[in-house]
Amino acid sequence: MERLLPRQREPPQTQENSGQEGSYEPQRSLTRLLFSLLYLPVGLVSGILRFVSGILRIPLLSTFNFSPNYRITRQTYPDSRSAMRRWITSLEEETGAVNFKTATVAATGLDGRQTTPRRHTYPPTGSADESKILPDFFDGTYEEVLDACQKEGRIACVILVSAEHDDVAEFKRSTLTHPGFVRMLSENDFVVWGGDIRDKHSWDAAQKLQATTYPFIAFMALQPRRNHSSTSSSSTSTPVVTVLSRHYGPSIPESGPTSAQKLVHHLEHQLLPRVNPFLTRFRSQLEEREQDRIIREQQDRAFQESAERDRERIQARFRVEQEEAERSRLENEARFQEELRIQLEREKQANFQALRLQFRRWMRRCIVPTEHRGANGIRLALKLPGNTRVVRIFSSSSTLTELYAFVDTQLLPLNLQPESDPEHILEGSGSDLQKLENHIQSQAGDAESWWGFKLLLPYPRREIKWTGSVSLVETGLKSGEQLVMELTKGDTNSQHLSDDDYESDDD
Repeated sequence: MERLLPRQREPPQTQENSGQEGSYEPQRSLTRLLFSLLYLPVGLVSGILRFVSGILRIPLLSTFNFSPNYRITRQTYPDSRSAMRRWITSLEEETGAVNFKTATVAATGLDGRQTTPRRHTYPPTGSADESKILPDFFDGTYEEVLDACQKEGRIACVILVSAEHDDVAEFKRSTLTHPGFVRMLSENDFVVWGGDIRDKHSWDAAQKLQATTYPFIAFMALQPRRNHSSTSSSSTSTPVVTVLSRHYGPSIPESGPTSAQKLVHHLEHQLLPRVNPFLTRFRSQLEEREQDRIIREQQDRAFQESAERDRERIQARFRVEQEEAERSRLENEARFQEELRIQLEREKQANFQALRLQFRRWMRRCIVPTEHRGANGIRLALKLPGNTRVVRIFSSSSTLTELYAFVDTQLLPLNLQPESDPEHILEGSGSDLQKLENHIQSQAGDAESWWGFKLLLPYPRREIKWTGSVSLVETGLKSGEQLVMELTKGDTNSQHLSDDDYESDDD
């Protein structure tokens, strides 16, 4: 007996079967016959290599077939169930037999899709004696077969064939439809699973079972683990699904390793007497566990029914407390979120005002031009918040940015002396005026939000919006006009300034 091998690497992708179903063609074309004659020596060498690989159990050599008729036609299906149903249909067409489950449903009218262990009689009730019947193939995956062995204590029969092997056709007709073999599998509740290795799922199973010669049959069942460290042949550890026997080769009646007579004799006199005692005990344990589980469920149900009324009263009492606690929690959470939001907003505003204070001082030093003393100046009167009035004369070449910078610097407290103003605050090339305009346009976003105030002409009321690289002449401002400064958001540096706190060059 051998333990199941771990999952091996999946085979490389191969071309799909182009319409051929793996059956023998009734006639060969002349071209194919000529190629067969030309490749006869190569086919002879291929047969010898395959024979040697079957004896030595070398999987690599068994996969090579140098015959001109050989094609890698490993088909792919959406799942293993589709591949199994397709293979069962092809078996019915090749052998003229019907699946055991189909025959049972047709004879009794019952649904044969049971998933629990069941026993069937052979032949199915109402079936004709002369009809051929295939085993009850399980249409799940190979992993589900192993789960059935482990969870239900059943014996698995895995049948793998290859349409490229000459012994497969006779095996399908003689072994798979043999009444004695089918009866043995049915009455002992075997999990029968199989497929053609051209399908990917069957090919994976063949790699795990180390199948090299086809047809191939493996019997598996749950067995106790071997304890190699002691003289005892069994151990109390968890049992594992084990490969009990492998059978491969031709199905010659009476003598072939995969003939129905050989397999029935092996099952009846060797395999079943050897594994049935353990499986019987295992299934008895499963039944005991199931009974214990049912009793526990009944006890739990009775306890739940008796305690339901008490639970409802307790839940009704706690529901009010929970609602009150939840309401209090939500209020505290909302209060905390609001306080956190206000704190973050204050910190953000403080950081912004600190940065703006540095910008005002830098603009007072580097951006605000000196007052024009010539005859062609533009004299503007600025009314600040708090009814403070400042008069300034700009040159005709002054820009709107210089005007805004001058107005912004009026918010500086008088205790900040110009001697300590920073000389550099923005990096980059160009003049300080260009750096400031680029900063407002690219990084600060909305210019009105960055400046924090508006400049308005009172009569008629018109806003002088900031625009980069625009001169005062282009805005339409004339000498002698009065501008009104309106704060758009609370400026903390200007809220506590009185009329005498504003900086003024000329009043």
